[in-house]
Amino acid sequence: MPAKFELIAPCFFGCESTAKFELTRIGAENIRVDDGRLSFAGGAEMIAAANLNLRTVERVMMLLARYRAATFDDLFDGVYDIPWEELLPADAAFPVTGSSLNSQLSSVPACQSIIKKAVVKRLMAKHHTSVLPETGAEYKIRFMLRKDQCEIMLDTTGDGLHKRGYRRNAMEAPIRETLAATIADLGRVRRDSLVEDPFCGSGTLLIEAAQKAMNIAPGLKRRFAAERYGFVPAAIWAEQRQKALAEAKLDVGFEAFGYDIDPAAVALANANAKLAGVEKRCHFEVADVADFAAKQEAIVLTNPPYGERMSTIEGAAKLARTLGRQMEAHPCAGVYAITADMDFETHYGKRANKRRKMYNGMIPCQLYMYYSAPKFEHTAKPMPKSGFDGKRTAPNRFNKK
Repeated sequence: MPAKFELIAPCFFGCESTAKFELTRIGAENIRVDDGRLSFAGGAEMIAAANLNLRTVERVMMLLARYRAATFDDLFDGVYDIPWEELLPADAAFPVTGSSLNSQLSSVPACQSIIKKAVVKRLMAKHHTSVLPETGAEYKIRFMLRKDQCEIMLDTTGDGLHKRGYRRNAMEAPIRETLAATIADLGRVRRDSLVEDPFCGSGTLLIEAAQKAMNIAPGLKRRFAAERYGFVPAAIWAEQRQKALAEAKLDVGFEAFGYDIDPAAVALANANAKLAGVEKRCHFEVADVADFAAKQEAIVLTNPPYGERMSTIEGAAKLARTLGRQMEAHPCAGVYAITADMDFETHYGKRANKRRKMYNGMIPCQLYMYYSAPKFEHTAKPMPKSGFDGKRTAPNRFNKK
């Protein structure tokens, strides 16, 4: 078994730059960025460190093989060549999941069956057994076929990294924790920042901002699949957890205030903050956005209700207009609003200094960033009516309201 592995961390589009910074910070090597994922190198200690500390990626996987697979024989042979016996004990459970896109092997169930068969054959031969009970620890095998190129990976995470362990429940259409962490980074949240959210929902944006400011590792309150893997010793996990705990900065000046018109949302946000260990830094109250008055030094991070969280488009537009009026009356250090509303700038009443395409789950969104821009920066053009791809098919007038 190699001393170092090639690891892959998928992330949502728009989160790559933040994820790269995080990987650099924990000492990952040979970092390469692609759309929607990053690859990097590291040993067993990096598997533990990445799962415990990365805020903006969805999971961490070991790449075991990459090869061309245009036929089922190709697929079988490539999987059989992997030294599974060095990774999986004879009693391991090993479910297979994956996807296929623009490949001759287009049937995912058929590919799952072939991969499973190849692993079984290899393990039986190398463990010298005719029975694989699959009663032990689970080693989830993932495959990805893209244009006949196959990647075989072993999942080290288990439940996605967005499941931090503090959010027991959520309001409708919650923002992913990994995406919220990215927005906190783009909003330049620091140890002494004051952050506010007039549409706090279950509190995810502020909780993630608080954990970032206090350097609380997001994975401290949960367990990972690789903690049951024999090739990642328990001592390494204990060492990396202790290191993460020692690096937390609990005496920072950070403070956050969240508001929501729904008392149930506020109660849930307070409960989540307590589970996350940031209840002394995050304060949530019932309030209407029409009464929101941001403090001058505040950074506003928000996910205005839209789609599932709003019964009508007109209602969402009205809330955006109200937010725009309140921010004009009470300007602050910056506003970072993520929404699927492509007319947000029109409703808000002001063009963003900058925009970034992002996804919240499978929902295409834009992060609209408003701040006091240096003179050499240019204000972004209004969003095109043609949709998420950003292509402008016709002049788009912007009517400030």
